[in-house]
Amino acid sequence: MIARLHEQYDKEVKPGLTQRFQYKNVMAVPRLKKIVISMGIGNAHEEQAKLEAAQQQLGLIAGQKPVVTKATVSISNFKLREGLAVGLKVTLRGQRMWEFFDRLVTLAIPRVKDFRGLNPSGFDGRGNYNMGLVEQSVFPEINPDTVTFTQGMNIAFQTSARSDEEARELLRMLGMPFRVS
Repeated sequence: MIARLHEQYDKEVKPGLTQRFQYKNVMAVPRLKKIVISMGIGNAHEEQAKLEAAQQQLGLIAGQKPVVTKATVSISNFKLREGLAVGLKVTLRGQRMWEFFDRLVTLAIPRVKDFRGLNPSGFDGRGNYNMGLVEQSVFPEINPDTVTFTQGMNIAFQTSARSDEEARELLRMLGMPFRVS
């Protein structure tokens, strides 16, 4: 079964982008390559239970098991040694990526308090977009009664677009609610 947004991309977004940017080749049309969800858990090496709880919650949100990221350098001011666990990340591709994107746009983002749109300046100059969420409880998979601590996350969208304008239009046509400035 194909994801709803993937079908929308094939039927509406591709032709719309082709018409707007005058692509000659079908392969030149920008597409969503992958989504990376990461959580930085500062004192995860001190509190193993916090790391395990965050790992379980991120696994529920993403639909696959997250990878524990480790410190690459030692920083004595933060009591951090090389090799200690400092965060989690998940890379989503294919069907899971489209399903997560659909849940993010239709369910999670509208549940953010005082939401006025996503920052349109979160692009990196190469067609990739980064956004942050302050807490994990905006996702419907997370039961707010079981959350013992709020944990923010960074969500990075990697596209095949050559410019920020093309990527912004791709994400906007897929339903990403950007702030109008």
